[in-house]
Amino acid sequence: MEKIKSSELIINPDGSVFHLHLKPEHLADTVILVGDPGRVELVASYFDEIECTISNREFVTTTGVYKGKRISALSTGIGTDNIDIVVNELDALVNIDLVNRTPKKEHKSLNLVRIGTSGALQGNIPVDSFLLSRRSIGFDGMLNFYANRDQVSDLDFESSFKKAVQWNEKLASPYVVPASSMLIKKLDGPDMIQGVTISANGFYGPQGRVLRLQTLDPDLNDKIEQFDFQGEKITNYEMESSAIFGLSAMLGHDAAAVCAIIANRITKDASKDYKPTIKRLIQTVLDRLS
Repeated sequence: MEKIKSSELIINPDGSVFHLHLKPEHLADTVILVGDPGRVELVASYFDEIECTISNREFVTTTGVYKGKRISALSTGIGTDNIDIVVNELDALVNIDLVNRTPKKEHKSLNLVRIGTSGALQGNIPVDSFLLSRRSIGFDGMLNFYANRDQVSDLDFESSFKKAVQWNEKLASPYVVPASSMLIKKLDGPDMIQGVTISANGFYGPQGRVLRLQTLDPDLNDKIEQFDFQGEKITNYEMESSAIFGLSAMLGHDAAAVCAIIANRITKDASKDYKPTIKRLIQTVLDRLS
């Protein structure tokens, strides 16, 4: 089997992967992904015991045990570009022999669950609620760089969405990827709203916010709010889940995302203090995964 070249898979002198600085033994099979490095400590505060904490740049990982289940909490930073790094390096840790630089014969699947914050795009979604993403729409175009992206994407949804919102050809072509049905079943409950999430490749213009720069399509959010695909409405904006779902599906991992709704872009309402909501969400997700 041909070895993966050192320029393609960079391994640190201590044997850890380049960006995450993790070795295979540092990683649990279930990984909680958060954007904020400070939120790793919050997730880990629920662990019954902690094995290790490793950090490099915005990537902080703590692995420990919660109610008998080994779990890692890892910060990705903001954006799908960082997710490209994180998911590829997590997969390398479990499915590539880092010493011999060759793919392992037996595939190992990870459970990747994003916990984050989000803004609602439908007026009936209350602030401080929990939203579980059934599928995610990537505005970033990142998955389009990979062969076989069509095999994990909902092409009918993509086509219908682009036509309905009159997608501008100057923008990256959106892709639509479903979450893991297994993880949705585990995480769902009466406290969860299921929906369709957009991962935007920015916080301001790509999500329709105007400060001093006008957006290319000022009506895009109105068109998104009205869009309906076979009874499914687009429910919220965030910035990472599409790449998590897409790369995980192509690499053979299960992925899901649950967000606390901290603002509603339609009603212009915002949470007065979203931190207690995040704490409740973390506890809920950990309980349902354990």
